[in-house]
Amino acid sequence: MAYRDSTAERTTITRNLGDLEDKTGNVYESIVILSKRANQINAELKEELTSKLEEFASSTDNLEEIFENREQIEVSRFYERLPKPGAMSMQEFEDDKVYWRNPETETNS
Repeated sequence: MAYRDSTAERTTITRNLGDLEDKTGNVYESIVILSKRANQINAELKEELTSKLEEFASSTDNLEEIFENREQIEVSRFYERLPKPGAMSMQEFEDDKVYWRNPETETNS
């Protein structure tokens, strides 16, 4: 997924709990959905960052290389500037881009 283009807020904002409850009928169920989606996003971002940083890994540890690796620093800064996974999951939830189901409330057809 293109997290670079996320329109999620980069700072904390106040949310109306009633808006969260409208989609599922239960505010706690909405929060569980948001947290699970945030965990998925976090895992994907971590995997992507790890793979990019592995390109800079060297077999010999040299202090000069550690302090002079500007590309690695720029990659890390880019990921630090991204919105937090919780904000991204909230944005997806508000835009109806998150699919969820509750097997306990589904009827067998």
